[in-house]
Amino acid sequence: MATSPLAPSSTSDHAAWGRMLAVHAQVERELALALQRRHGIGLSEFRSLEHLHLSESSELRMQDLADKVGLEPSSISRLVGRLEKSGFAYKDLCADDKRGVYAVITDEGSRRYRDARATYAEALSSALNTLAADPELGPAIQALRTAKG
Repeated sequence: MATSPLAPSSTSDHAAWGRMLAVHAQVERELALALQRRHGIGLSEFRSLEHLHLSESSELRMQDLADKVGLEPSSISRLVGRLEKSGFAYKDLCADDKRGVYAVITDEGSRRYRDARATYAEALSSALNTLAADPELGPAIQALRTAKG
């Protein structure tokens, strides 16, 4: 009997991917909750501030920031708008190409990022430690932690 290409697979790859998604969802929830509680920023805002803070010029083209954060251009525009409203970043036009728009981190945005990165690291370690104790997920967490790359 042929299976539909849209029917869920019962392969070990499907099961492994399901475990990976479960790990990702749990870790993302923990990170988002910790950052919001302690610093009043979301996970995407933190990641945007991180990329801007770590860039050589403290700025990135909006499209490059969208690619780094994993958002669509319209979503990154709204996100940078929120950062702008909070005083953490602003939009600037490219001097050479008036169509090019950059997101630029402010001093306050750099401070917020520096303050939040310890929380991010603590929440990440805590979430992974919790998942590592799960008999089904523990080996995957251990493999991720020891992988070279």
